[in-house]
Amino acid sequence: MLQSTTFWVLVAFVAFVALVWNVAKKAILGALDARAERIRQEIEQAQALREEAQSMLAQYQRKQRDALKEAENIIAAAREEADRIRRNAADELETSLKRREAAAMDKIAQAEAQALQQVRDLAVDLAAAATERLLVENMDSGRRAALVDQAIKDLDGKLH
Repeated sequence: MLQSTTFWVLVAFVAFVALVWNVAKKAILGALDARAERIRQEIEQAQALREEAQSMLAQYQRKQRDALKEAENIIAAAREEADRIRRNAADELETSLKRREAAAMDKIAQAEAQALQQVRDLAVDLAAAATERLLVENMDSGRRAALVDQAIKDLDGKLH
């Protein structure tokens, strides 16, 4: 057997395969380890990116909720302000209407008083004219002189 070329070819082949296997095994295992390490790093990086994305999503959702709350608060404040302005406008309108009504009532009262005074003045003028006519027509000159003298005497007491 030791003399057979086939045996030595087989021994050489097995030795060659063992030697190649040792060298190739280190290279293959090194490449596999490097690839496994690269995959592990990519997985860690992907997990870190995923966590960062989830954190950013949660942050943006919080910001969106805060913005919605702020918008609701702004809308509520605007509604309250509009209601306050509407109430103030209604109050001012009512106050203005009351003032105008009071001014109109004052003007009416003044007009009534003026009309009443004019009627009185006219009645006094008419009464004086009628009295003068009656006195002129019905009174004699002696009686007239006595009335003038009496009026002159009473004048001093009426002026003071």
